[in-house]
Amino acid sequence: MNAEIITVEQLKNAVEKLPKDKLAQFRRWFEEFAADEWDRQIEHDVSTGKWDKLADEALAEHQNGLTRKL
Repeated sequence: MNAEIITVEQLKNAVEKLPKDKLAQFRRWFEEFAADEWDRQIEHDVSTGKWDKLADEALAEHQNGLTRKL
């Protein structure tokens, strides 16, 4: 597959030209795409231990009675 690389500016121009129904379709797709990307990043961060120190600190504060119910 030989995919043409487009610039962000070209992409923006193309999106601005979409009819309302196609823009709505694109928006729905992009929101799902962005959410999936966010999920992948969180999963990666968790699997690599990025949040371990923060989680340990939060648990320690809770065990020491330094938290409150929301």
